[in-house]
Amino acid sequence: MAKTTTSKAKKSIYSVHPGVLMTQKWMAELKQKTGRTLDEWLKLIKEEGPPTEKERREWLKTKYGLGTNTAWWFAERSVGKGEEAGDGDHYLQAAERYVAEMFSGKKEPLRPIYDALLKLGLSMGKEAKACPCQTIVPLYCNHVFAQIKPTTQTRVDFGLALGNLKTPKRLIDTGGYAKKDRITHRFEITSLTDIDDEVKRWLKVAYDRDA
Repeated sequence: MAKTTTSKAKKSIYSVHPGVLMTQKWMAELKQKTGRTLDEWLKLIKEEGPPTEKERREWLKTKYGLGTNTAWWFAERSVGKGEEAGDGDHYLQAAERYVAEMFSGKKEPLRPIYDALLKLGLSMGKEAKACPCQTIVPLYCNHVFAQIKPTTQTRVDFGLALGNLKTPKRLIDTGGYAKKDRITHRFEITSLTDIDDEVKRWLKVAYDRDA
């Protein structure tokens, strides 16, 4: 699966999150499914809806029968929030901010570890891409194959999608396989020296399983 980019994507090390693409598809089908485009819904909300985001969510659900997620997103957009969920360029700008905020304050010393893991993850193959969220940075091929998370002020957890493979003791079982989560194991990384050949080898296994 090729990387998805927008006009600004080439300037970013990150790629547009698959969730944004799903939202764009959903937005394109709004008129057919709900009778209104997004712009028409936002116009209606601003002209006839209550003043606050919370009240607008309830109003959309009760008056128009919209589902919770749809009402939530419409209400967010009506007050100028959530553009990154449906716009690639806005998402890429937000992605840079998510990472900066993740590794700020007392977690700032972890940034070199993050940068090294990110570089390593993206080196696995041409299909590898990073799509930051607010608290984690998942790495994708066709699906998530790895995940970077600053879990504490002194440790980054490097999660891998390894299914039920037998792994060395150092690779901690997250319980993800039993819960049918993508990430099933993790390395605890507290220094750059922890990113050794064993980490690289198992990351390659995770990538190859998804490629």
